[in-house]
Amino acid sequence: MSAAQHVVEVAAGQFGAAELPPPTWGDFPAQWQLDLPALALVAVLGGLYGWGVLRLRRRGEPWPVARTAAFAVLGLGTIVVATMSALAVYDTVLFWPAAVQNVLLDLVAPLGLALGDPLSLALRALPERTAGPVRRAMTGRAARILAFPLVSSVLVLASELCVYFTPYFETALRDGALHQLMYLQLLLAGSLFVLPLLTKEELLPSWCGHPVRAALVFLDGLIDAVPGIVVMTSGSVIAGSWYTRHAPEWAPDLHADQQLGGGAMVTLAELVGVPFLMVVFVQWVRAERAGTAALDRRLDAELVPAPAAPGPGTAADLESEEPELVRPWWESDGGVIGERMRRQRP
Repeated sequence: MSAAQHVVEVAAGQFGAAELPPPTWGDFPAQWQLDLPALALVAVLGGLYGWGVLRLRRRGEPWPVARTAAFAVLGLGTIVVATMSALAVYDTVLFWPAAVQNVLLDLVAPLGLALGDPLSLALRALPERTAGPVRRAMTGRAARILAFPLVSSVLVLASELCVYFTPYFETALRDGALHQLMYLQLLLAGSLFVLPLLTKEELLPSWCGHPVRAALVFLDGLIDAVPGIVVMTSGSVIAGSWYTRHAPEWAPDLHADQQLGGGAMVTLAELVGVPFLMVVFVQWVRAERAGTAALDRRLDAELVPAPAAPGPGTAADLESEEPELVRPWWESDGGVIGERMRRQRP
């Protein structure tokens, strides 16, 4: 019997947790178990996203393939890996797979889902009578408070600390339904921070432009490392009574296992923060280019030739004269942009 088959039988309840083989680089990626609630969630999210893309294509409206790939591979794929791969097989006997699971659901999967921009897709694909109430719900007072980056960052941090430093985590290891609820809580908490920052919909205050968003993402990267550092340096063993009873003979010391899990949490949190910040910078550059192009078009429209004034001379002379341009719009504009343009002129 191969190690993968052995683990599948263990997951099905034919063997005890203590009979799980030691994880190896060769066998670990091949070990999977079925998680029906997680599979149902992935199927629902993927089905709704696919329906939205098909609806736009039938109307002749394009939707970026890269967004669909990010949503499916990085978003839904990460949920599958976290809940059904070897991480899920070993999470009840070792702490570090459970820690990696939680980081994937809290940080990586929300980033993938947000890169797919499901909010904009939903508003474009839904009928107008449905899109209106959805938009009002997304921009309502309660949604704006929860989605505000500083509030959502605190919620993510509090969610992770609550999982590890209350009886929540150990109880979830005993209760399968609560374990599924913990998965969903981590996924929602992470999405609450990432989605408003990356969507094209205006869910954040007007002053929260791209420079502010970049600063918030950098600050969030520092905050995301806090739970891993606390876990790694904690003197008490998280879910110690559970792992003492269920750890296999080959398992490392509980403190060493917890330190390994905390280190993995810190590493993944910082690795996710880098591409997240890069995505915000790319959006910033694109927004600046779009704004510059719009301003150039406005200037080109303002600089139209003025009609030639009648005067002495032949018709040939009048035709050979260069038409005088009208005054640029910024010389008479009383707004902020006009004032800035007048100050910058030599």
